[in-house]
Order: sequence, then structure tokens, then C-alpha cells
Amino acid sequence: MKFSLIATVLSLSMTGAAFAQQQPAASGSDAILAGPGMSMGTAATMPLKYVEIKDTDLVTSKLVGLDIYNKQNEEVGTISDVVIGGGKSVIGIVASVGGFLGIGESYVVIDPASMALNNDNGTWKAYVDTSKDALSKAPKLDYSKFKK
Repeated sequence: MKFSLIATVLSLSMTGAAFAQQQPAASGSDAILAGPGMSMGTAATMPLKYVEIKDTDLVTSKLVGLDIYNKQNEEVGTISDVVIGGGKSVIGIVASVGGFLGIGESYVVIDPASMALNNDNGTWKAYVDTSKDALSKAPKLDYSKFKK
């Protein structure tokens, strides 16, 4: 997926303070290329750096809650979360599928490369190549397995 989903989060670290001071702030989708990502721990590994985002970039607050459609323009699920692997990059899009009014729904993780996003006259939509039935039969995500 070639969208800068959370550019301000994904480009917080670079190697070497001197290098960071010499480089201009990364902007938009280029921010992903600026460094390895967030470090895991209780202290940042470099001085604070800011990122300038563009109006064409997409933030997770706009992504979560989007309906997911298939090629037949049928709604097959809803984006409910974004998975960041090791603090470095988006590795999955969590979709809620099935159920009614939040009862009986389950979660599956979709590879971002298999999803397309489109701004349809001011309304963002996500598209995948599958049926609602096939998506509901996909391997389920168990949130209880994540560290707290």
C-alpha cells in the first residue's frame, strides 16, 4: 500500500543526532523512508524530530471505520484497526466481519498490499477482491493474544 498511513508515527527515529540535524524534515509519504521507525522501550533513541504531512496523506483516524467493499461494490467488512510491526511499518489492516450491531462479529487481518483505498467524492472507501462469505471464513485475529 503506497499510502502514508501514519507518517508522523512511522518516521520518529533516524540514526545519529548529527545526521538528523543536517537533514530537512521528511514530508508526506517520503517520511516513511526517513528511518527505521519507533524504538520499543521507555526512552527515545534520538532527539525529537518533526514531520510535515501533506493533505494527500492518510491518517489512521480517517482509516479506522471505513467500510470495505468488493468488486461488486458489496460491503464486506469495516476497517477496525491497523497493525504496526515492530514499531516500523504497517503490516496489516484489521477488518471486522460478520455479526449484526457488533454481536457475533470477528476480526481478520488483511495484507495492506491486497487493499485499495479510494476517495470517492470526499468519502474514503477501501476495496478488496473477495466475497463477504470468504472474508468471514478467513483466519481470525484473537486480540487477547496481544501483550497489554
